[in-house]
Amino acid sequence: MLNIRTASKENIPLIRELTLRIWPQTYNDLLTPDQIGYMLDRMYSESSLEKQMNDGSQFIFVYDDEEPVGFAAYFYKEQSIYKLDKIYILPSQQGKGFGKYMIDHIIDEIKKHEANALQLQVKRDNKARFFYEKLGFSILYEINVDIGNGYFMNDYLMEKKF
Repeated sequence: MLNIRTASKENIPLIRELTLRIWPQTYNDLLTPDQIGYMLDRMYSESSLEKQMNDGSQFIFVYDDEEPVGFAAYFYKEQSIYKLDKIYILPSQQGKGFGKYMIDHIIDEIKKHEANALQLQVKRDNKARFFYEKLGFSILYEINVDIGNGYFMNDYLMEKKF
């Protein structure tokens, strides 16, 4: 049975564990090993995750019975718009509806706060873009973000209005 659990700072080790099981496999064909390492250090160190939580990111886990199979993070961006900042499912569990389940949960939660849109960024050559389009997200525009160390995130900014 699927269920969502809210994450707290005490769950940072679990977020990191899932990330290390998901990220290398997910981005192996999209990023160099050096860039994967750089981004993991930058975005998923204990101090970075704690800062994200302190700055307002809400992390959630999706569980299949008692097994955590993925996580997501979202935050209030501006003018009734929230941003889905992270959503990751274990590769062995992808395609089973866990991602849609988490996005539906997030939309239900942010609607309680009078949100009217959810945005996200996705790497332009990431096949996940098609998953988001199937869920009703559309591309607003291309965005290129310098993340340091000579690396850029060449993404689409996507949005789902409701």
